[in-house]
Amino acid sequence: MAEPGGTVRDPEAVSRFVENFAAQLVEAGLPRMPARVFVALLASDDGVLTSAELSERLRISPAAVSGAVRYMARQHMVSREREPGSRRERYRVHGEQWYEALTNREAVIRRWEGALREGIASLGRDTPAGRRLAETLAFFEFMEKELEAMMERWHGHRRNLFGDAGEDPGAASGQRPVRHDE
Repeated sequence: MAEPGGTVRDPEAVSRFVENFAAQLVEAGLPRMPARVFVALLASDDGVLTSAELSERLRISPAAVSGAVRYMARQHMVSREREPGSRRERYRVHGEQWYEALTNREAVIRRWEGALREGIASLGRDTPAGRRLAETLAFFEFMEKELEAMMERWHGHRRNLFGDAGEDPGAASGQRPVRHDE
């Protein structure tokens, strides 16, 4: 297996890594096929592969790739972009994929907070169920604040570790990927 930069890799070792890390993501709750496609993208030097390349590397159907990419695009883990001069789509994983995924989770947490406030008002703050919901709400509010502060610290830490090398390959060239949700 040769990457675009000419680096030659042992395809069996790469396949083992993809399957092992994907299994860890599945254990954490990510569906199996999106996990495999995501890790295959992470393991490619450019972080960009076509459906055909993903199908070949993972030995799965183009329909399986499409479903996995659709799921991951909704989670802001990958984006779709057109191959220059072609109608074919490429799928890109970004250096900020973890930040995007966590930011997406923040929106979910805020919706949960709203529902919990409603539940507290309905059940009464002084009831056992109301107190349990209030504690859950306090936990989510705490996590939201901590996550925001942690992500700010991460950006500084990332710059210290990687400088501009930590940026997406497309970002360095001025290309802006087309996100599925735009």
